[in-house]
Amino acid sequence: MIIPVILSGGSGTRLWPLSRAQRPKQLLSLVSDATMIQDTVSRLNGIRFLAPPIVVCNEEHRFMIAEQMREINIEPSAIILEPFGRNTAPAVAISALKAGEIANKLDSNIADDAVILVLPADHVIQNTEAFHHAVDIGYKAALENKLVTFGIIPDSPETGYGYIKAGQAVGGSEEIRAVEQFVEKPDRQTAESYIEQGSYYWNSGMFMFKASEYLSELEQYNSEMLSISQKALEKGESDLDFIRLNKEIFETCPSDSIDYAVMEKTTKSVVVPVDIGWNDIGSWTALWEVGESDESGNVTHGDVCVIDSENSYIHSENRLVSVVGVKDHVIVETPDAVLVAHKDSAQNVKDVVDKLKATKRKEALVPHKVYRPWGTYECIDCEDRFQAKRIMVKPGARLSLQLHHHRAEHWIVVKGTAKVTCGEKEFILAENESTYIPLGEKHRLENTGKIPLEIIEVQTGSYLGEDDIVRFDDVYGRKDNS
Repeated sequence: MIIPVILSGGSGTRLWPLSRAQRPKQLLSLVSDATMIQDTVSRLNGIRFLAPPIVVCNEEHRFMIAEQMREINIEPSAIILEPFGRNTAPAVAISALKAGEIANKLDSNIADDAVILVLPADHVIQNTEAFHHAVDIGYKAALENKLVTFGIIPDSPETGYGYIKAGQAVGGSEEIRAVEQFVEKPDRQTAESYIEQGSYYWNSGMFMFKASEYLSELEQYNSEMLSISQKALEKGESDLDFIRLNKEIFETCPSDSIDYAVMEKTTKSVVVPVDIGWNDIGSWTALWEVGESDESGNVTHGDVCVIDSENSYIHSENRLVSVVGVKDHVIVETPDAVLVAHKDSAQNVKDVVDKLKATKRKEALVPHKVYRPWGTYECIDCEDRFQAKRIMVKPGARLSLQLHHHRAEHWIVVKGTAKVTCGEKEFILAENESTYIPLGEKHRLENTGKIPLEIIEVQTGSYLGEDDIVRFDDVYGRKDNS
């Protein structure tokens, strides 16, 4: 009677320039051919569930997450859209409320015993069998009304993680121990003392408990948060396959982590110590640690040439990257940005993102290839009054019926067949054919074929921003302006 809850609200700024606000690390393929959220969900295969996962995410990521779930043949029980980030405690509360609804519909007699397994979408777990065993242990404890967290058995004095101090064994089993204390990220000397004592574990951010038990404890320790979460869900609305929380209500919700709001205060918290090959991929150094290295300790991705270099992470997205005489560095190339950093400074990459945001650089937020529910686009070239884009439209997909106040567009089909609406006219464009969309004219692009449609779009005008879109009809439920 387990319902998984996948928390996918992170921005992953420490993995810039690959991870950006509009496409964070959980939506990227960093350690396998699948994305991190796909790996997280696929890792659950072999565990018996009452219902498919509930996913909590940012509104901006909704179509990408829905598409990535479809790619692995998963239809979530719900995709809950947060209009604002309010940390993990409200997200888990809303998921617990939704899990109770789902369980009640399936069998009202078991609704109070529905257990949720809360997992971040962006963690690596290399030992799936050990993870399943840990879930079995946690499930038994959850049925005894315990609030379970999973503590990672540390293999080094890591200063980038919070710790959990374990107390006495619960029920005579060393596999379940009482939580004595949650500890903030320590300095090096303190972390070393934790390792020596042997009773401290890394805080994994994974939890397991009855939905009803978590809500009961949250009501005791932060009734305002629970009340607002309930109202935001009740007054929310369904939008295609998504649940939109009420924006005005949720904005008033206190922001707090599940650790601070409940786990540090309750008398029912227990920890299951685990050794599951866990890594939260919180920096480029962490990605280097889980990667497959060559004989010199280098982890490479893409078109890379390495000479006389060691213990480095080198990632190429678009061009040949050559390194000579480099040691302990991170080098990441994307079409619009390059990062070079010493591994010791990898945690400080977020400072670059902060500086880019302060100067309003789009590279802080928007990836070079932008994903939309209908497909993708990427900029090929751009000047003051023109911009060239490569646009891909998925089979059966279509863009909104729209117009622009400040730009005209030229479309050239390079692959597939396009159905075009321009003013009152509808017509078909085949490969090597083109058309012109005048400024202010209503228009739409559609792929009625069986293969991806690819076009080159050349925009000309006084303003070329993505917010110069007025939508009249959109199958994806988006509002007037992008």
